[in-house]
Amino acid sequence: MSLTRAFKETVQARAQRDAKFRRALLIEAIEALLAGELQVGKAILRDYINATIGFEALAEAVDINAKSLMRMLGPEGNPQAANLFAVVKRLQDIEGVALELRPVRQRRPSH
Repeated sequence: MSLTRAFKETVQARAQRDAKFRRALLIEAIEALLAGELQVGKAILRDYINATIGFEALAEAVDINAKSLMRMLGPEGNPQAANLFAVVKRLQDIEGVALELRPVRQRRPSH
C-alpha cells in the first residue's frame, strides 16, 4: 500500500518543525533495519531524508550519486552495507545524535 501525497506532506511538515519527531523517525528507521524489516526501514529513511537534508545534499555529503541513493533506498533497492552505514552516520550527524545498540532479551512468541 503506498502512502498518499497528503500523508507524506504531513510527515514532512511535522518533521521540519518538530526535532523530537525527526529523531523518532530516524530511530524507527534504524530499528526496522536491525529487525530485518528492510523495506520498512528504507521507506522511513526516504521520508526522513525528504523531510530534512534532501537526496541531493545527502548525496554530496556521502559522496554517492543522488540517483543511486534514491535507487538504493527505493522499494527494489539493495544497498551495500558501506553505503547504508555512510548514510546512517551522516543522518545521525545532521540530527546531532549518536545511536547506540544494546542487547535486550527477545520476547518469545506465545503459542
